[in-house]
Amino acid sequence: MALKPTIFKFSVSLSDLERGYYDTLNLTIAQHPSETTERMMARVLAFCLNASEHLNFTPGLSTPDEPDISEHSLDGQFLLWVDVGEPGFERIKKASRIAKAVKVYSFNTKSDVWWRQEQEKFEGLSVSLMQFPWPDIEALAKLVQRTMELSVTITCDSVYIATPLGEVDVAAISLST
Repeated sequence: MALKPTIFKFSVSLSDLERGYYDTLNLTIAQHPSETTERMMARVLAFCLNASEHLNFTPGLSTPDEPDISEHSLDGQFLLWVDVGEPGFERIKKASRIAKAVKVYSFNTKSDVWWRQEQEKFEGLSVSLMQFPWPDIEALAKLVQRTMELSVTITCDSVYIATPLGEVDVAAISLST
Protein backbone atom coordinates (compact mmCIF):
# COMPACT_ATOMS: atom_id res chain seq x y z
CA MET A 1 0.00 0.00 0.00
CA ALA A 2 1.45 3.36 -1.05
CA LEU A 3 1.83 6.08 1.51
CA LYS A 4 -0.30 9.17 0.93
CA PRO A 5 0.92 12.76 1.10
CA THR A 6 0.32 14.88 4.17
CA ILE A 7 -1.81 17.94 3.43
CA PHE A 8 -0.93 21.36 4.86
CA LYS A 9 -3.07 24.50 4.57
CA PHE A 10 -1.39 27.88 4.87
CA SER A 11 -2.98 31.31 4.76
CA VAL A 12 -0.15 33.64 3.78
CA SER A 13 -0.28 37.41 4.09
CA LEU A 14 2.43 38.31 1.57
CA SER A 15 4.20 41.67 1.32
CA ASP A 16 6.92 41.65 -1.33
CA LEU A 17 8.45 45.09 -0.93
CA GLU A 18 10.96 44.45 -3.72
CA ARG A 19 8.34 43.86 -6.41
CA GLY A 20 5.53 45.91 -4.86
CA TYR A 21 3.41 42.74 -4.75
CA TYR A 22 0.88 42.32 -1.93
CA ASP A 23 -1.55 39.43 -1.69
CA THR A 24 -3.23 36.91 0.56
CA LEU A 25 -2.39 33.39 -0.59
CA ASN A 26 -4.38 30.34 0.44
CA LEU A 27 -1.96 27.49 -0.17
CA THR A 28 -2.79 23.81 0.03
CA ILE A 29 0.44 21.86 -0.03
CA ALA A 30 0.85 18.12 -0.38
CA GLN A 31 3.97 16.94 1.40
CA HIS A 32 5.22 13.82 -0.38
CA PRO A 33 5.93 10.94 2.06
CA SER A 34 9.66 11.15 1.27
CA GLU A 35 9.80 14.97 1.53
CA THR A 36 11.14 16.63 4.67
CA THR A 37 9.38 19.54 6.33
CA GLU A 38 12.46 21.65 5.56
CA ARG A 39 12.14 20.98 1.82
CA MET A 40 8.41 21.67 1.88
CA MET A 41 9.00 25.03 3.56
CA ALA A 42 11.74 25.89 1.05
CA ARG A 43 9.06 25.30 -1.63
CA VAL A 44 6.70 27.65 0.21
CA LEU A 45 9.42 30.34 0.38
CA ALA A 46 10.21 29.92 -3.32
CA PHE A 47 6.49 30.25 -4.08
CA CYS A 48 6.25 33.47 -2.06
CA LEU A 49 9.35 34.94 -3.74
CA ASN A 50 7.75 34.36 -7.16
CA ALA A 51 4.07 34.79 -6.31
CA SER A 52 1.84 35.76 -9.21
CA GLU A 53 -1.69 35.09 -10.37
CA HIS A 54 -0.82 31.98 -12.42
CA LEU A 55 1.93 30.44 -10.28
CA ASN A 56 1.26 26.84 -9.21
CA PHE A 57 2.78 24.02 -7.23
CA THR A 58 3.26 20.96 -9.43
CA PRO A 59 2.91 17.35 -8.23
CA GLY A 60 6.60 17.67 -7.31
CA LEU A 61 8.57 14.62 -6.22
CA SER A 62 5.99 12.22 -7.67
CA THR A 63 6.60 13.61 -11.19
CA PRO A 64 10.38 13.92 -11.64
CA ASP A 65 10.21 15.54 -15.10
CA GLU A 66 8.34 18.58 -13.80
CA PRO A 67 9.55 21.52 -11.71
CA ASP A 68 8.44 22.06 -8.12
CA ILE A 69 6.67 25.29 -9.04
CA SER A 70 5.68 26.58 -12.46
CA GLU A 71 3.90 29.34 -14.28
CA HIS A 72 2.42 28.94 -17.75
CA SER A 73 1.10 31.44 -20.26
CA LEU A 74 -2.49 31.21 -21.45
CA ASP A 75 -1.30 29.23 -24.49
CA GLY A 76 0.52 26.68 -22.30
CA GLN A 77 4.10 27.94 -22.69
CA PHE A 78 6.43 27.66 -19.69
CA LEU A 79 6.98 31.16 -18.31
CA LEU A 80 8.73 30.06 -15.10
CA TRP A 81 10.38 26.82 -13.96
CA VAL A 82 11.35 26.68 -10.27
CA ASP A 83 13.35 23.82 -8.73
CA VAL A 84 14.02 23.49 -5.01
CA GLY A 85 17.10 21.60 -3.89
CA GLU A 86 20.30 20.77 -5.71
CA PRO A 87 19.25 19.71 -9.22
CA GLY A 88 21.61 18.26 -11.78
CA PHE A 89 23.03 20.46 -14.52
CA GLU A 90 21.35 18.53 -17.36
CA ARG A 91 17.93 19.03 -15.78
CA ILE A 92 18.42 22.80 -15.51
CA LYS A 93 19.91 23.00 -19.01
CA LYS A 94 16.77 21.29 -20.36
CA ALA A 95 14.54 23.60 -18.30
CA SER A 96 16.32 26.68 -19.66
CA ARG A 97 15.46 25.56 -23.20
CA ILE A 98 11.73 25.20 -22.52
CA ALA A 99 11.01 27.97 -19.98
CA LYS A 100 11.45 31.72 -20.35
CA ALA A 101 12.87 31.92 -16.79
CA VAL A 102 14.47 29.24 -14.60
CA LYS A 103 15.12 29.62 -10.88
CA VAL A 104 16.78 27.26 -8.43
CA TYR A 105 16.48 27.59 -4.64
CA SER A 106 19.08 25.54 -2.81
CA PHE A 107 18.62 25.00 0.94
CA ASN A 108 20.29 21.82 2.09
CA THR A 109 23.27 21.14 4.36
CA LYS A 110 25.13 20.01 1.23
CA SER A 111 24.21 23.17 -0.70
CA ASP A 112 27.68 24.75 -0.53
CA VAL A 113 29.37 21.57 -1.73
CA TRP A 114 26.84 21.18 -4.57
CA TRP A 115 27.44 24.77 -5.69
CA ARG A 116 31.25 24.43 -5.65
CA GLN A 117 31.00 21.28 -7.78
CA GLU A 118 28.41 22.62 -10.24
CA GLN A 119 29.24 26.34 -10.48
CA GLU A 120 31.36 26.13 -13.65
CA LYS A 121 28.72 24.07 -15.45
CA PHE A 122 26.02 26.68 -14.80
CA GLU A 123 28.08 29.53 -16.27
CA GLY A 124 26.48 30.69 -19.50
CA LEU A 125 23.00 29.44 -18.60
CA SER A 126 20.34 32.06 -17.99
CA VAL A 127 19.35 30.75 -14.56
CA SER A 128 18.74 32.51 -11.25
CA LEU A 129 20.30 30.59 -8.36
CA MET A 130 19.47 31.38 -4.73
CA GLN A 131 20.43 29.73 -1.46
CA PHE A 132 18.50 29.61 1.80
CA PRO A 133 20.92 28.91 4.69
CA TRP A 134 20.20 25.56 6.31
CA PRO A 135 19.92 26.90 9.90
CA ASP A 136 17.25 29.39 8.72
CA ILE A 137 15.25 26.63 7.02
CA GLU A 138 15.57 24.39 10.09
CA ALA A 139 14.24 27.20 12.30
CA LEU A 140 11.30 27.75 9.93
CA ALA A 141 10.45 24.04 9.82
CA LYS A 142 10.15 23.98 13.63
CA LEU A 143 7.29 26.49 13.41
CA VAL A 144 5.13 24.45 11.02
CA GLN A 145 1.62 23.30 11.84
CA ARG A 146 -0.81 21.45 9.54
CA THR A 147 -3.06 24.52 9.35
CA MET A 148 -1.54 27.91 10.01
CA GLU A 149 -1.39 31.58 9.19
CA LEU A 150 1.88 33.13 8.08
CA SER A 151 2.89 36.71 7.52
CA VAL A 152 5.69 36.89 4.93
CA THR A 153 7.61 40.09 4.24
CA ILE A 154 10.24 40.15 1.50
CA THR A 155 12.91 42.88 1.48
CA CYS A 156 16.24 42.91 -0.37
CA ASP A 157 17.85 39.57 0.44
CA SER A 158 15.65 38.64 3.38
CA VAL A 159 12.36 36.84 3.91
CA TYR A 160 10.79 37.51 7.31
CA ILE A 161 8.16 34.96 8.36
CA ALA A 162 5.90 35.42 11.39
CA THR A 163 3.72 32.56 12.62
CA PRO A 164 1.65 32.00 15.77
CA LEU A 165 4.56 29.93 17.15
CA GLY A 166 7.31 32.48 16.45
CA GLU A 167 9.29 34.30 13.79
CA VAL A 168 12.27 33.58 11.60
CA ASP A 169 14.29 35.65 9.16
CA VAL A 170 15.49 33.59 6.19
CA ALA A 171 18.32 34.99 4.07
CA ALA A 172 17.96 34.63 0.30
CA ILE A 173 21.56 34.58 -0.94
CA SER A 174 22.16 35.00 -4.66
CA LEU A 175 24.66 32.53 -6.12
CA SER A 176 26.40 34.17 -9.04
CA THR A 177 27.02 32.36 -12.30
